[in-house]
Amino acid sequence: MMESMENERVAAFLTQLLSAGHVSPFEHASFTFYIDGISRVTSHQLVRHRLASYTQQSQSYVFHKGLEYVVPPSINQKPEWKRKFDQFMSQSHDTYKQMVADGISVEDARYLLPNAITTRLVMTMNARELMQSSALRLCLKAQWEIVELFQNIKEEVKKVSPFLGSQFRPKCYDLTYCNEKESCGLFPVRGA
Repeated sequence: MMESMENERVAAFLTQLLSAGHVSPFEHASFTFYIDGISRVTSHQLVRHRLASYTQQSQSYVFHKGLEYVVPPSINQKPEWKRKFDQFMSQSHDTYKQMVADGISVEDARYLLPNAITTRLVMTMNARELMQSSALRLCLKAQWEIVELFQNIKEEVKKVSPFLGSQFRPKCYDLTYCNEKESCGLFPVRGA
């Protein structure tokens, strides 16, 4: 039915569903993303969204011969801390490689790897959960790397479905207030 509808009619129909609170139809559209280069910090936040399927690169079996990691902007802005951060990452990776060379299993040596180490994964999530996750993860009070990830997810979805992509926004837009302890400034805190 929807294949024969023009984009404007599809958008109007989907808007009607959303405004009426009929969100279960959005569970039938799913998206699969290959995500590469995020930190383990961010992958740990991502997998908390339980209505999704994930396949993440294993640190038990994959030997990290190269050193790839994410540096937070706040550390990048301070040369002395950036130098210490890089030094720590290099030392932990060198120790990791030495352990493996000395017969310690990759599975056990991985305990040395910091959360800044990058990972790759495949994530499949339905449109309803993507909207819900985006409402939380596009909030400007969320951690910077997960905000960046969901901004990229939003842009990818917009390429396939501009309407759905336009629904990915912080929860305050639908609430018309901020329900965090402190507002980022987009909307006032409720009761403030």
